[in-house]
Amino acid sequence: MALSRHLHKVNACMPELPEVETVRRGLQPAMEGSKIVKAEARRKDLRFPFQKDFIARLEGQTVTGLGRRAKYLMADLGSGDVLLMHLGMSGSFRVLEGGHNDTPGQFHHLRSEDRAHDHVVFHMSSGASVVFNDPRRFGYMKIIARNALEDEPLLKGLGPEPLGNEFDAVMLARSCFNKKTSLKAALLDQRVVAGLGNIYVCEALYRSQLSPRRLAATLATKKAEPTDHAARLVGAIHSVLNQAIKAGGSSISDHRLTSGELGYFQHSFQVYDREGETCQTKGCGGIVRRFVQNGRSTFWCPKCQK
Repeated sequence: MALSRHLHKVNACMPELPEVETVRRGLQPAMEGSKIVKAEARRKDLRFPFQKDFIARLEGQTVTGLGRRAKYLMADLGSGDVLLMHLGMSGSFRVLEGGHNDTPGQFHHLRSEDRAHDHVVFHMSSGASVVFNDPRRFGYMKIIARNALEDEPLLKGLGPEPLGNEFDAVMLARSCFNKKTSLKAALLDQRVVAGLGNIYVCEALYRSQLSPRRLAATLATKKAEPTDHAARLVGAIHSVLNQAIKAGGSSISDHRLTSGELGYFQHSFQVYDREGETCQTKGCGGIVRRFVQNGRSTFWCPKCQK
């Protein structure tokens, strides 16, 4: 893939489920079981203003668990609060330990060194400092009482986790039953399935050989039972997400591992950002095309995706 084409799309992508899960796993050793000795908010806001008691509710609290819901990081605090964190378009974390910033690995894109965008810092009792850097400030953080999570507007209405046990062909078919939208639009709807974004929807549709223009309703029979298309698609979603997590997430955006390394799943893209290239499906011979769908670039092979 040409580097110029790869770089052209840097500003158009938001971290998706695999990227956020990779960040969660990278932060876990530094934060989980450790106390937030000191917290710094170096400005009054990110995408939204920080709560007035943001620092007070963090300092002195132990992070009892670090989880993920859709594209959100969720740090459980000993107080019963939960720190909800979203990376936005350009947000990333890095972990500093012993005064050193360990950034091993081969870099596909240079990591920003502009510390002027270090907006939030958590000084942990483990000796590590966890720094949130966000040049665009589209990320955000909010503290929510654990018993109020179900009513939190940011989380309310989210669909099932695509890698969770409850997400299967039956559930997907029921969610798409009688939907008049395209299949791609349905998969991007966070109420249908949580955490999927443009990259992995394109990849999953390609792997399941389903057209992004296909009606979502075709995943279900007239009795709302799953068709073979639904089973193929769920299998493809599982496969592409697990592969991407294993590879450390995709890094065509500003996403970085917390160590500073990049994820390398972008080298495994079979259709995304491959406009004009020959389809990789054996025996197809088609050409990957791009079109704009609901304001986003869709990459697909018109010959084998039906």
